[in-house]
Amino acid sequence: MAKINFGGVTENVVTRREFSLEKARDILKKETLAVIGYGVQGPGQALNLKDNGFNVIVGQRRGGASWGKALADGWKEGADLFDIETACRKGTVIMFLLSDAGQISAWPVIEKNLEPGKALYFSHGFGVTYSDQTGIVPPPGVDVILVAPKGSGTSLRRLYLEGKGLNSSYAIYRDATGRAWDRVISLGIGIGSAYLFETDFQKEVFSDLTGERGVLMGALAGLMEAQYNKLRAMGHTPSEAFNETVEELTQSLMPLVAENGMDWMYANCSTTAQRGALDWKNRFRDAVAPVFDRLYESVASGKEAAITIEANRQDDYREKLSEELKQLRESEMWQTGAAVRKLRP
Repeated sequence: MAKINFGGVTENVVTRREFSLEKARDILKKETLAVIGYGVQGPGQALNLKDNGFNVIVGQRRGGASWGKALADGWKEGADLFDIETACRKGTVIMFLLSDAGQISAWPVIEKNLEPGKALYFSHGFGVTYSDQTGIVPPPGVDVILVAPKGSGTSLRRLYLEGKGLNSSYAIYRDATGRAWDRVISLGIGIGSAYLFETDFQKEVFSDLTGERGVLMGALAGLMEAQYNKLRAMGHTPSEAFNETVEELTQSLMPLVAENGMDWMYANCSTTAQRGALDWKNRFRDAVAPVFDRLYESVASGKEAAITIEANRQDDYREKLSEELKQLRESEMWQTGAAVRKLRP
C-alpha cells in the first residue's frame, strides 16, 4: 500500500505496481467467486475476473433477460452458471451485485448461505449502510468487504479490454477471518481496477448517491437542459444549441480535462472563453451550493434511500420509469443529439 498526496491530503492507495495480479491470483487460488446478479456491474466484474484467471461462477435467476445475457457471454449452465442459491452454496466469496432493490428481495437466500469463513462482497454500500430500511445485516463470522468501481460495469469491461483500468474505492466493514484486506485488494485488482483508494461503507454510499444525483447525472442533465432551452428560446437552431451545450463538451473539452485538468483547459482556450469562464464559474458554484447542501442531507438522513426503496416496491414502477426515460429520449434536445451523433465521421 502506498501513501499518496492528493491536494495536500495523504491517502492509502493500492496500485498494480505493489500488488500484482499474480499475487491476487495466489491469494484467491482456493476461493470460488460467486457473482450474484448479471445486470449493471455483474458482467464486467465477472468477465474480467474470469479472463484474469480466477475461479468464477455466476448466480442469476433462471429464465430472465440477464440469464440469457450470461449464456450469450459464454457462461455455461451447470458448469459456471447457476441459480442464485446454488451459486451461493458453492461460493466462498459471494459477490452481491444485484441492484439495491434486488438485494433486499434476495437477502434471505444470501444470508442462509453465509457460513463462517466466507466473504460477502459489495460494490455499493447501500444495503449495509441503510440496514434499518433494507434488513441486510451480515451475520458474524463472515468478512464483509467492498470494491466500488468509479464507473459503470460497461466502462470497467471496455477499459479492461483496452489494457487500461477504472479507479475503485475499497472498504472493510468486518474482518472476521483476518484475511479481509488480502481478499478485498485481490478482488479489486482482479476486476481490473487502475488503483484502489480507501473508504468505508457509509462514505462510499453517501458520495455515490450525491454524485449520481449531482454532477455525474442529475445536475449535468439539468444544466444542459437549462442552457439548451435558453438558446432555443432566443432563436438558436436545435443543432447550434446542442453543439454549444453537449457536443463540444463531450467530444472536445471533457477529454482534455480528463487528460490534463481544468486548469490546463482554461489556459489553452481563447482569451474570451478564458475570461468569461473564470468570471462565471464562481456564480454557478455559489448558485448550486445550497442545492448540494440539501442533497447531501437528504442522502445522509436516509431520505434518498427511502425514496428509492419505496419506488421499487411499486408494481408499476418499471412502466413509470420507462415513460420518464421515453420523455427524456424524445425531447427535442436528445432527438437533436441522436441526429448529431449520426453525422460524426
